Amino acid sequence: MLLVAFTAALALAQAQSQAPGRTEAPAPRLVSYDEAVRCAGLTQAGSELEGGESRYGRELYDAALYWSLAAMQAATIAGRDPTAAENDQTRARLQSVRRLSAGDAEARAGLQRCRRAAPRLG
Repeated sequence: MLLVAFTAALALAQAQSQAPGRTEAPAPRLVSYDEAVRCAGLTQAGSELEGGESRYGRELYDAALYWSLAAMQAATIAGRDPTAAENDQTRARLQSVRRLSAGDAEARAGLQRCRRAAPRLG
């Protein structure tokens, strides 16, 4: 089910990146499980802290969805237990909420890198 949602999200991002008036989005690339979990945690935390009312908040929500699905797909490929993979994301999100709330510059920079690396979904 997650693989189907991930594939649909990538197809949507590809179609939208080719729409007239759209700037070229970075091509999706393979990432490690650890990087996907880190980005999932950062973008989920950023989305949670920003809320969904602003354009930036919606971008973070879309990036969080993408990275969460990417982390689960990477976990599946690596043969990791799905429950453990979900727990890894939860820990990464909680840690990221603390760091972002404290104004950690490295966490904010990481959040921006992860947001930019995610395809535009909407």
